[in-house]
Amino acid sequence: MDTPTGRKPWTVPMLAEAKRGGRRMAMLTAYDAGFARAMDRAGIDLVLVGDSLGMVVQGRDSTLPVTVDDIAYHTACVSRGLSSALLLSDLPFQADATPARALDAATRFLQAGAAMAKLEGAGHKLEVIRYLVEREVPVCAHLGLTPQSVLRFGGFKVQGRDDAAASRLHEEARAVQDAGASLLVLEGVPSALAAGITAALDIPTIGIGAGPRCDGQVLVLHDLLGLDSGHRRPKFVKDFLGEGGSVEGAFRAFAEAVRNGSFPDAAHSYE
Repeated sequence: MDTPTGRKPWTVPMLAEAKRGGRRMAMLTAYDAGFARAMDRAGIDLVLVGDSLGMVVQGRDSTLPVTVDDIAYHTACVSRGLSSALLLSDLPFQADATPARALDAATRFLQAGAAMAKLEGAGHKLEVIRYLVEREVPVCAHLGLTPQSVLRFGGFKVQGRDDAAASRLHEEARAVQDAGASLLVLEGVPSALAAGITAALDIPTIGIGAGPRCDGQVLVLHDLLGLDSGHRRPKFVKDFLGEGGSVEGAFRAFAEAVRNGSFPDAAHSYE
């Protein structure tokens, strides 16, 4: 199928194919059609309408106030700018509290143009994952530093540093895969732990502050462009605009750095 980018459109089965083939995937967040179109032209593989929009677009202190309506609106905008990249949408805080609520929200996102719903955590979320997958909604799981748990964590803190926590993350990763997730985001975990989880799973992992040995990497759009969101910049953030020379060039530089393994390096990872 021809697209404006000349690339074959990504599908959910292609995620596992990429992992088996050793092809690293580049993912960015987007919130409107213009940036999405530039990402598509630059060869970004996966685009996420993240609840990060609460902090970088709406100016809030956390992702918790973001609503299903917010995500659905931005998903529709972003989908109009894409022809090749796979579009994912975040289930915002408590939208996945029950399987039925999650299905209602995810249905809206898929009808707006998304191909996959993303949710945070394991535990009771395993039932939600199974429920969605059984009803033809592809799922991306998210473990480690889960921003919707910021109040319980007492801030945005690296997860899995001690043996017990690392073992629990391994178990949760296996559990979300067994529940039917097709993709797993690992955020804010030590590089060695993320590498071990990635090697143990059949589904691909996308890292953000999880070291270089995940199957792909994701950054928030505003962080990649060096824009001040009013929040402390995490260690794993890199400004690609300087070396890219333009917005689209920054997207290309990020994609190339992910694919050749030069990003993230030790300076942008946790040990």
